[in-house]
Amino acid sequence: MAGSNCTQATEFILAGFTEAPATQVAQFLLFLLTYLVTVLGNLGMIALIRASPLLHSPMYYFLGNLAFVNLCTSTIITPRMLAGVLLGKKGITYAGCMAQVFTFGLFGMAECFLLATMAYDRYVAVCHPLLYPLVMSPERCSWLVTGSYLLGLTNGAGQTIGMFSLFFCSSSAIDLFFCDISLLISLSTSDTTLSLVILRTASSLLGVPSILVVLVSYVAIISTILSISSAEGKRKAFSTCASHLTAVSTFYGALIFMYLIPRSDTSRGGDKWAAVLYTVVTPMLNPLIYSLRNQEVKEAWRR
Repeated sequence: MAGSNCTQATEFILAGFTEAPATQVAQFLLFLLTYLVTVLGNLGMIALIRASPLLHSPMYYFLGNLAFVNLCTSTIITPRMLAGVLLGKKGITYAGCMAQVFTFGLFGMAECFLLATMAYDRYVAVCHPLLYPLVMSPERCSWLVTGSYLLGLTNGAGQTIGMFSLFFCSSSAIDLFFCDISLLISLSTSDTTLSLVILRTASSLLGVPSILVVLVSYVAIISTILSISSAEGKRKAFSTCASHLTAVSTFYGALIFMYLIPRSDTSRGGDKWAAVLYTVVTPMLNPLIYSLRNQEVKEAWRR
């Protein structure tokens, strides 16, 4: 029976990366710098989009919301990790862990659908430019963004409900730097059927469709670009998608490696670095990618 040989956990131990003091100092400085760049980059992108009339279009409306989600995702994870390294405290309370599960589930899924929405936006812009003002009207853009947050909220609430049905021993240690739901399920000493059903249902009904939208959109976009006769026309068409395609590849690549590729417990060594990629690195890179590769953003910064 669950809990017969142990007491319910009131906190979890986050293993992090290393115990070596010198390495921990370097790790702390690296993640602190990354977080500062993330905050400044995403806040700067949000402020720029709101302030510059040049960027008042559907694509940048979606990008502003993506910057907000990136900022929230990073803030959920990185400050807690930095405090643990600085103070030498690896424990996180049960309530704090559940809060991480909920908020990360919310913003992680919202980001999936925002990226899918941005892919659809690029599809309409490249493949049906004459219909773009009608299809991507302000009302429809608002509904798409609102729907992304609501689906994220549904995912976060569902994952958290599944977690509350689990029992954990007081000695539970998570071999990661945040409360990842898949590792929590594997640590539970009670029946994990409900949690696994919720996790797999969310992946199938929410995560997979968002990936399919991105894939179908870019298949159509690439087909349209290849049919353009002039090299200049191809370059301009591709330049409108290059930044988003780079962001999508990084984010979904890490998620697929982390959650959708089946493997044994002994082959999970790359999980920490995949988690760093989509929780720490990607939120930092996105505003840099859009700033460096997008001429309209460059022009708005100059103005």
